[in-house]
Amino acid sequence: MGMDLSTLRTLIIRYCVGEENWVDSRTIYIGHKEPPPSTEAFIQQRFPDNRIVSSKYTFWNFVPKNMFEQFRRVANFYFLIIFLVQLIIDTPTSPITSGLPLFFVITVTAIKQGYEDWLRHKSDNAVNQCPVHVVQHGKVVRKQSRKLRVGDVVFVKEDESFPCDLILLSSSREDGTCFVTTASLDGESSHKTLYAVQDTKAYRTEQEVDAIHATIECEQPQPDLYKFVGRINVYMDNEPVARPLGSENLLLRGATLKNTEHIYAVVIYTGMETKMALNYQSKSQKRSAVEKSMNAYLVVYLCILISKALINTLLKYVWQAEANRDEPWYNQRTESEKQRHIVIRAFTDFLAFMVLFNYIIPVSMYVTVEMQKFLGSYFIMWDDEMFDEELGERAVVNTSDLNEELGQVEYVFTDKTGTLTENNMEFIECCVDGHVYVPHAICNGQVMPGAASMDMIDTSPGPGAREHEELFFRALCLCHTVQVKEEETVDGIKHGLHQGKSTSFYISSSPDEVALVEGMKRLGFTYLRLKDSHMEILNREDEIERFELLEVLTFDSVRRRMSVIVRASTGELYLFCKGADSAIFPRVISGKVDEVKARVERNAVEGLRTLCVAYRPLSPEQYEEVCHLLSGAKLALQDRDKRLAEAYYLIEKDLILLGATAVEDRLQEKAADTIESLHKAGMKVWVLTGDKMETAAATCYASKLFHRNTQILELTTKRTEEQSLHDVLFDLSRTVLRQHGGMTRDTFSGLSGDCTDYGLIIDGATLSAVMRPGQEDSSSGNYKEIFLEICRNCSAVLCCRMAPLQKAQIVKLIKDSKEHPITLAIGDGANDVSMILEAHVGIGIMGKEGRQAVRNSDYAIPKFKHLKKILLVHGHYYYIRISELVQYFFYKNVCFIFPQFLYQFFCGFSQQPLYDTAYLTLYNISFTSLPILLYSLIEQHINMDILKKDPSLYRDIAKNSLLRWPIFIYWTILGVYDAIVMFFGAYFLFDNTTFTSNGQLMTTNTQMMFGNWTFGTLVFTVLVFTVTFKLALDTHYWTWINHFVIWGSLIFFVVFSLLWGGIIWPFLNYQRMYYVFMQMLSSGPAWLSIILLITASLLPDVVKKVICRALWPTTTERIQFKGRCLASEPSTIFMLSQTSSRISF
Repeated sequence: MGMDLSTLRTLIIRYCVGEENWVDSRTIYIGHKEPPPSTEAFIQQRFPDNRIVSSKYTFWNFVPKNMFEQFRRVANFYFLIIFLVQLIIDTPTSPITSGLPLFFVITVTAIKQGYEDWLRHKSDNAVNQCPVHVVQHGKVVRKQSRKLRVGDVVFVKEDESFPCDLILLSSSREDGTCFVTTASLDGESSHKTLYAVQDTKAYRTEQEVDAIHATIECEQPQPDLYKFVGRINVYMDNEPVARPLGSENLLLRGATLKNTEHIYAVVIYTGMETKMALNYQSKSQKRSAVEKSMNAYLVVYLCILISKALINTLLKYVWQAEANRDEPWYNQRTESEKQRHIVIRAFTDFLAFMVLFNYIIPVSMYVTVEMQKFLGSYFIMWDDEMFDEELGERAVVNTSDLNEELGQVEYVFTDKTGTLTENNMEFIECCVDGHVYVPHAICNGQVMPGAASMDMIDTSPGPGAREHEELFFRALCLCHTVQVKEEETVDGIKHGLHQGKSTSFYISSSPDEVALVEGMKRLGFTYLRLKDSHMEILNREDEIERFELLEVLTFDSVRRRMSVIVRASTGELYLFCKGADSAIFPRVISGKVDEVKARVERNAVEGLRTLCVAYRPLSPEQYEEVCHLLSGAKLALQDRDKRLAEAYYLIEKDLILLGATAVEDRLQEKAADTIESLHKAGMKVWVLTGDKMETAAATCYASKLFHRNTQILELTTKRTEEQSLHDVLFDLSRTVLRQHGGMTRDTFSGLSGDCTDYGLIIDGATLSAVMRPGQEDSSSGNYKEIFLEICRNCSAVLCCRMAPLQKAQIVKLIKDSKEHPITLAIGDGANDVSMILEAHVGIGIMGKEGRQAVRNSDYAIPKFKHLKKILLVHGHYYYIRISELVQYFFYKNVCFIFPQFLYQFFCGFSQQPLYDTAYLTLYNISFTSLPILLYSLIEQHINMDILKKDPSLYRDIAKNSLLRWPIFIYWTILGVYDAIVMFFGAYFLFDNTTFTSNGQLMTTNTQMMFGNWTFGTLVFTVLVFTVTFKLALDTHYWTWINHFVIWGSLIFFVVFSLLWGGIIWPFLNYQRMYYVFMQMLSSGPAWLSIILLITASLLPDVVKKVICRALWPTTTERIQFKGRCLASEPSTIFMLSQTSSRISF
């Protein structure tokens, strides 16, 4: 009965929805074998198969799902409603006029998305049908990857990729380890060592592996690549032996087996539950400031449209109120329609006017903007100046939706290590009990030329202290996760040190560790290998020392230290610990702390990365206690990380300080020049780093973030210990505001010599206090606002000792401040991902800390120096181009539809269209679309070289200056003016009419047939030429393709009009445009009228530009004028060769 209750309880726990245990863990039966009956109930859980699905659509749901997604866009849905209204009620224009442009937009988008999804299906099928080897009944059989199930045991050979997430059971290597690369996951090309389960690593054949009887309990799938919590129960004589499982046992889908003949592993996560699949799910959508402006303008024009329809509906009924005025006969209203209730008739008329004027809403603008962003993004990827030969990498665009946002950045948040610096570590020195050792330069495992012997400064310690010195060297040789490769070649690439005896080389995920181990090698202690859980080192006497590696307390960003526990050949137990000074000094109880601390501070001021080294001898009893603490924490399925952190805290105490090391991370090429240019462009640069304050400050001075005359303001733990946070904040606030007289630095045009430069330094602990919600009382207000006020008046800010989450908090704080500035975050490591995702624009650097930042970014660049061009050149051009595109689209649609509004006053508000159906349909699709698209792709108002040399030009377009409301209103008024000129100019030409001998009505002025289609065609002809010439006048950069598209569009309009009106088309019931265009062009006065009306329309805008440029020129306009005066050189940014189809930078 007890067994039945236990079974029932297990069933309830695992299958009741909402139970925490069911949500947080799963049980996997290796080889699908049932556990012994006396242990637990066998409940086979259901898991997904191993199919990867990256596609959005299937054959059956493509049409409905794609239509749903497209009609969620306001503009598309609006035009669908207008189209349906045209179908349902009698409207003045054919449903084709709305339906055809909408159909074109929907079809083009659907084809594009369908093709992209077809490629995803093709890629998925290739992966899902890939053959894999599975152990079944003691034999290795082949099956398709998609047929793998959780619990299967797979056999993987060298250089094969893992088909799903696996737990390593055994390896061809005797020590049960294997090497993998995770380049496809996080970009790290270094070999990582993973470990087989201790109790199964001895099983080497298919029969032995198939005989394994075990279950695995682990967490449910989650996307963190570096975290895994589980436990394996291996049944020995029906008794379970529990062992912990962690990320060191986990083989991830997409990783590749290296330098290991084969492995056996069990499947734990499949298909869309693998960590790779969970990581590739879409991120939240970012929207640019330009897109927000577009939507705001759309709302304004929608209000204008509704107002027009209401005014015309009202005036129609006012006009028809007189007895002799009724519905015009040509509207063909039936008697029953005329007898409807006035409210229904008014509503129907309102909808008809909405349909008539709906072209003021530019549906094609969204398609043009999407094409401009998509095609424009290739200019970044093709830019040869942003190609890095060392990495062999080009810039990458992950999100083309934010191109123009690159021209609007106000705040730049940058990481330090690997972003401003090279993350290329060079061992400089080490300090043992105050004695300093400086070997010749060793950089990432390569001895620099001329380093033939060991060099030391200061005197070596006496015989009594020699033991301490060697212990320090041994500690650095043992306390690390470095791998040793004996081969001279790996993957065809030669490595190793060829000057000494050994041809081995070191690999680690941390460049610091390689530099330290190589530094010890130059000082006489060489780390040889890890073999059979024993670490071997070669001492100065060329004797091999063996230490048994008992435990590794891995590094994490919270503790900021790592430790190992080893047993020497003499039986002595040691805990060696290395970490940041702030993580080591508080836990030290003895040693020459003052001497080492002084050296650490001196090195930090010089910009060197410092680590402190300490140790603790352990007695067997203490070691037993340590083992008990660690095993309890490692076997926990719930809160394992928290319990491990508590265990580490208890173990890493009572340390004896040995010394410290100093490693240099060199500044990246042109990093200082880039930061200086960003400052001149009006951007504020903040450095967010986990490094100590002194090191980070030295880097800031070297990179010209801080200048020698910059007054540094400190908001650090040290200062808040002396004064309250409240007092410190108010002191700093008074300091900066007294200097600037209440004005922020944004008021100033640049870093003026008359204004003191302030630089703020804040650390993570103080930031936490600032971010804490303020107490609303007299002593403590809102600290965030005071902090922001101080930051606004500082030319640069350094945030040190930052946790990854704090970096994102800082970005969010600035992003959500009352000015709502555009922010950019740039970094190279996993710890920068949170701020990259938080900022308006996220840029990843292809550095040495993996590719997590690159994968999560909007743009990726090889080096920090490329930030200058992507912002000052590409960002500038993108913003100029798209702002003109948006304003121009609204302008040309006002010009198009306002004459239609005016026409209603002359046709009794009868909803008579002014233009022919073909003109209504093709105006935005064909006649005026290509010139503005091309302009938005290749326009250069200023030469690229000038933009790079004069970063202050970036200020001219700051704060969305070209899409502000005054400029939008100017374009709208200009459109209304042009529409009035076109309409009334044509109207006065038709003022006097006479009858000819054959009864035709002719205009006296132009000798044209008088009629509404002739009148509308004349207005439309002037309209097309005016808006095209307007764009030509705004174009600064002319190429053969500009000429071809602009003049080609006008020729196409003329040819189309001649064909449309010159041929009797059999598919038309009636042909109202027959011979209209040709008859109009046969009139000489009509030609003159068209020229005069175009000139009158364009003249005010030209005059306004001439006056403004003469009296109030912007910096950009002054440079344009100067460039025209000088002999202009051909631009280098966009070269179109007639012999090559490639567009190159």
